[in-house]
Amino acid sequence: MTVKYTPDHEWIEITGDDGIAVVGITHHAQDALGDVVFVDLPAAGTKLKGKEVAGVVESVKAAADLYAPLTGEVLEVNEELRADPSLANSDPLGKGWFFKMQVTDLAEFDALLDQAAYDELIKNS
Repeated sequence: MTVKYTPDHEWIEITGDDGIAVVGITHHAQDALGDVVFVDLPAAGTKLKGKEVAGVVESVKAAADLYAPLTGEVLEVNEELRADPSLANSDPLGKGWFFKMQVTDLAEFDALLDQAAYDELIKNS
């Protein structure tokens, strides 16, 4: 399925027809943050609304909130990322994913930015 992006620099990919999605931060976000040293991830079972704070990413430069891109329930967090936060820098779109969620309103996905719109957003920021 397609990867979409938020204006807050999260990415989300719905992995199948079941509405399960993987969430992480973009290359742009990890570049802006610098070396990630800590992540505070939501607990499995947490119900989130789109744009609600889901966690925190701390780097040597700053701390930033992590937002839920869509409404749903957290199914799993990336324990490997919790143990090695540098994965958010070295592989933000792969091993550095943050959490998986069951999306409750797939229509929200269509409202997110596609690759071209996200590229335009970061070009102008």
